[in-house]
Amino acid sequence: MIRILFYVLVVLALGAGFAWLADRPGELSLIWQGSRIEMSLMVAATLLASLIAAILIVVWFIRVVWLSPHSISRYFRARKRDRGYQALSTGLIAAGAGDSALARKMTARTHGLLSADQEPLIHLLEAQTALIEGKYDDARKKFELMADDPETRELGLRGLYLEAKRLGANEAARQYAERAADKAPHLPWATLAALDYRSQTGQWDEAIRLLDQSRTAHVIERKEADRKKAVLLTARAAEKLEADPKGARDDAQAALKLAEDLVPAGLIAAKALFREDNLRKGAAILEKLWKQDPHPEVAKLYVRARSGDSATDRLKRANKLEALRPNNPVALAAVAESALEARQLPLARAKAEAAARIQPSESVFLLLADIEEADTNDDGRIRHWINQALKSPRDPAWTADGVTAPEWLPVSPVSGRLDAFEWKQPVSQIAGSIEEGTPDTADEAIRSLPPVAIVHQRPEPQPEQDVTSTLPSDVHGHIIEVEEKPEEPVVRTIAVPTPSESVIVPQTVKAEPKPVPAKVGDGKAADAKPVETVVEPFFGRPPDDPGVREGASKPLEKSTFRLF
Repeated sequence: MIRILFYVLVVLALGAGFAWLADRPGELSLIWQGSRIEMSLMVAATLLASLIAAILIVVWFIRVVWLSPHSISRYFRARKRDRGYQALSTGLIAAGAGDSALARKMTARTHGLLSADQEPLIHLLEAQTALIEGKYDDARKKFELMADDPETRELGLRGLYLEAKRLGANEAARQYAERAADKAPHLPWATLAALDYRSQTGQWDEAIRLLDQSRTAHVIERKEADRKKAVLLTARAAEKLEADPKGARDDAQAALKLAEDLVPAGLIAAKALFREDNLRKGAAILEKLWKQDPHPEVAKLYVRARSGDSATDRLKRANKLEALRPNNPVALAAVAESALEARQLPLARAKAEAAARIQPSESVFLLLADIEEADTNDDGRIRHWINQALKSPRDPAWTADGVTAPEWLPVSPVSGRLDAFEWKQPVSQIAGSIEEGTPDTADEAIRSLPPVAIVHQRPEPQPEQDVTSTLPSDVHGHIIEVEEKPEEPVVRTIAVPTPSESVIVPQTVKAEPKPVPAKVGDGKAADAKPVETVVEPFFGRPPDDPGVREGASKPLEKSTFRLF
């Protein structure tokens, strides 16, 4: 475009010049070797321009003739180079697609058309071809040659790094990543790999310095860099918590400024402040985290902020958390647990059942089992809650790469990745083995709760009275049905609710025949035992226990069985 404009300007300048001469006519006289030549000024200008153009054309023609051998050789060389680049492009595409035969064919053709010293991509094609053919040693040698060449150093180091990771040589992979990060800190893969390795070895200061360099070079986005730096500061604060609470507090608060929702940073900051007897600031940090997202660990630390508090004081703190986030299952569970410790069992039961209705989980039903043990100590009801806990979803935990940990860790123990742990529900070991809990299932579990088993005292035997007349005095509010059998009469007690009792448990009372005096002439001796009442409390049974079938206690009749 610039050349076209230049040519247009030259033509316009010539036209303007000739127009100027045409407006100013004149005569030009020239005496050369005794001859006088006269012409107009316009003719003289035209002849001069023609002479210059002719000279330029002659010069161009001589130059073309002189340089024609070089031009011809350059043409064929360019054509050969174009064919070589075409073969190189086809070979790289074939290597990426996994076509080893075509990639090897294009590699041989590229070698014949291009020079490896002039085109480093030939080494890449050879390395990729060796990888898809399974020749890993040849590929590693090619990557080493590329790593020694300044033009392909980063490409060779990346290939060596990936090969070391494939072989499980973590130390070699770390060295390649560190070398690439030092030579080219703008490479994201090298920076992140070196960052992960420094985090795995606990070099928090070096990791933070490398992260700051990568952030300055715009290798990592600002949001991601802030999150990773907050994790690194939290990890360093966790190491300082025991020996240097003040330093741990500063690092944790700096991490909270970068990531406000980072729960481990808030927990460490609060613990450090509690150790400095600064209860107000520590509680404020926990309350801010609690308002964003209720977390069980935040509730536990907030409730037990002071070791000298009584159970009633801890219950007040739990009630404050519930006031901040009402109708939250985590808050309700915290109040229920604190109420259980304060021996306020009705409140604990009500809050735990409310938490189970909102979000059924394993820990809530286990908490109900603990409340049941403290309240009624009924084995049947306790087993009922434990059974519901087994069928409920598991509670959230710190999970990374399918592995759960009892506490938060900055690096995954499986992949070594930084900031891999998340607070979420673990994946079930077998799909469909655990039923998903819903509020309806929680209501059904509460409605199907067995009544409290009431154990009655055994009455004194009264041989002179009838069996049915002795039972109502001991079992109040029941209707007695007597079913007599030839040798073992059984009395079944049917529960009837009365105004004074909310729940009455069906009891089974077994009565044996009272002694009957022998009559004269009777051939049978009256050897019956005294009346004895036995109460069988409810113990429940596992869901997979079919129980005892009716009539199973009867003796089986003898029979013969022939095999043939």
